[in-house]
Amino acid sequence: MRPSETELMLAGYGLTTAEFFYRMPDFQSVLNTFTWQDYDIAPDHPRLFEFIEYWQAEIDGPLHSVKFVHRKQISPGEWQNVKGEFKLH
Repeated sequence: MRPSETELMLAGYGLTTAEFFYRMPDFQSVLNTFTWQDYDIAPDHPRLFEFIEYWQAEIDGPLHSVKFVHRKQISPGEWQNVKGEFKLH
């Protein structure tokens, strides 16, 4: 069972978004795009590279290029457990 998104973020994972540019199998002069997102660990990005290897082995459209960005949403030091709340007005 895969951990929740919050558990992944607290473990150091960040959101990785990749844009794949690939050639259409029947029309090699046409470039198309595919957007992929998953939680991954920088700087190695094991899930991104696993998906790229899957693409190269299983998808007919050859890759032209890949652009990606990685952003950590929270880190363990930024999270605080709140035990109470005060409301004014």
